[in-house]
Amino acid sequence: MDIYTPNWVKNAVFYQIFPDRFAKTQRPRPSLPPVMQVPLEAWEAPPTFHSYKGGDLWGIAENLDYIKDLGVTAIYFTPIFQSASNHRYHTHDYYQVDPLLGGNEAFQVLIQAAHDRDLKVVLDGVFNHASRGFFYFNDILENGQKSPWLDWFRIEGWPLSAYDGDKPANYKGWWNMRALPVFNHDNPAVREYLMQVGEYWIRQGIDGWRLDVPGEVKTPGFWQEFRDRIKAINPEAYIVGEIWDDATEWLDGSQFDGVMNYLFTGPTLAFAAGDRIDKSLVESPGYFPYPAIDAVAYAEKMQALLELYPWEIQLTQLNLLSSHDIARVLSVVGDDRSSMELATLLLLTFPGAPSIYYGDEVGLAGGLDPDCRRGFPEEDQWDHDMLNMHKQLIALRKEHDALRLGRYEVLKSEGMAIAFARTIAGQPDKTRLVAVNAGEQDAVLSLDNMGTARDAVLFGQGKARKEGDRLLLTISPRSGLIL
Repeated sequence: MDIYTPNWVKNAVFYQIFPDRFAKTQRPRPSLPPVMQVPLEAWEAPPTFHSYKGGDLWGIAENLDYIKDLGVTAIYFTPIFQSASNHRYHTHDYYQVDPLLGGNEAFQVLIQAAHDRDLKVVLDGVFNHASRGFFYFNDILENGQKSPWLDWFRIEGWPLSAYDGDKPANYKGWWNMRALPVFNHDNPAVREYLMQVGEYWIRQGIDGWRLDVPGEVKTPGFWQEFRDRIKAINPEAYIVGEIWDDATEWLDGSQFDGVMNYLFTGPTLAFAAGDRIDKSLVESPGYFPYPAIDAVAYAEKMQALLELYPWEIQLTQLNLLSSHDIARVLSVVGDDRSSMELATLLLLTFPGAPSIYYGDEVGLAGGLDPDCRRGFPEEDQWDHDMLNMHKQLIALRKEHDALRLGRYEVLKSEGMAIAFARTIAGQPDKTRLVAVNAGEQDAVLSLDNMGTARDAVLFGQGKARKEGDRLLLTISPRSGLIL
C-alpha cells in the first residue's frame, strides 16, 4: 500500500512537556479558579509519586516564547485530562482538561497561543485503560452487577475489590494495577466512545495523538479505524505510538505514522557514553543503553534500524534521549556533559523528528520515576552552554534540508569515530556530513570519493582538509563535526 505521513512532522523538532512540572501561571492567585488554589509540593523539592507541584496550561502558554526561541516547532504533552494523579494516566473524564491545569478554558488559550506561533500541539491518548474514577467504571463500583456499564470493562468475578489488595480485584487492570481498569475494546460502544474522543480533540484543534501502550489493544482493526477517522478530519494529524521495540506490525501505513523510537535511544547512548552509563538507572526500563559499543557496532545498529520501516515512516519517527518514563539523559550518562552533547548531536542529525524532554536543554538531571519529572529550574540554575548548543543544532537542522530529509549513509566507522552523510537524491550540493568521535584521543578519518565535498565546518571541534578526491577529518576527542 502507498504510505503517507504528515509533512510537517518530517521538518519538526518536538518538545515534550509534563504539564504539572513545566511552569506555574503568573496570573494573580486570587483570580485563579478555586480548584487551582490547593496545597502544593514545593516546586524545587524532589518530586514524589503522588504530589502536585501546580504547573498548568496557563503557565505553559506564558512561556511559549521560550519554546519558540529554542527552535521547537511542536509540543507533545503527557496527559492533560481530568485525573486523580499528577501524571494523569488515570483518566476520569476524556472531555475535560484537568481543573488543576486550568480546565478547558486554559486549553483553548494555550492552543490558540501555540498556533499563533506556528507551534503544533500533540496530546497523549490513554485509550487502553481508564481509572477507578472514570464515571462508567465508578458506576460499576457503586451499583455492582446492576450497572449498565458492565461490558465496558473486563469483569472476571464478584465482588470487585478496587482498593483492598488482600482480595482478588476480579477485573482486569493494566499490569494488574487496580487503579487502571482496562477497557473492553471488543464492545462496539467502547470502541465508538474512544473513537469519538479522538475525533473531538482533533476538531478542537490539536495536531495529533501520542498513543499510550497501544500494543495492549488487541481488538482487530481498532487502530486502523482510529487512523481512518482521525485522518478524515485532518489528513495531516500525527499519530505516534508508544512502542519500545520493533514496531513493524504497527508501521505498515495503516495505523501509526511513527513510534517513540527507543531503538534509536539505547544504541546512541551506549555509543556516546560508553561505560559512563549509570547502570542503576537503565536496568529496569527496556531500552538498553548498554553495554558500551564502538562506532562499527553503532553504525550497524543504525543501519539495521533504518531498514526496519519504509522511508516515509522513518521521517516521522519520534526520536528521543529522555522521556517521562526513563531517567533523564544527563543522569543516565553519569552527569558527563560530553556524552550528552554527543548524543544530542546524533539526535539532531538523525532521520525522524527529534524530541527534547523539557529541561534537558538546560541541563536538568533526574533519576527514575518520579525523579525524572522534576520542576523546570529557575534561570539562574540553567546550563547556558547546553542551552546554546541545543539552539545551534536545532537552527542548523532547520537551515539545512539534508539534516531533516536526507538519506542516512555511513561513510566510515573506525574505533570510536563515525562519519555519515545526509543526502537528498539529485541535490549533491545539499549533502551534509556529520562526524562524531566518542573516544578519548583525536580521531582521523579518511573519506574517499569526496571530490565535490567542501571543507567548511558548520559545527563542532576539529578540522577538515581536502586532498584531491579525499577528505581528511581530524575530530577532537569527545566531540563532533557537521560539514
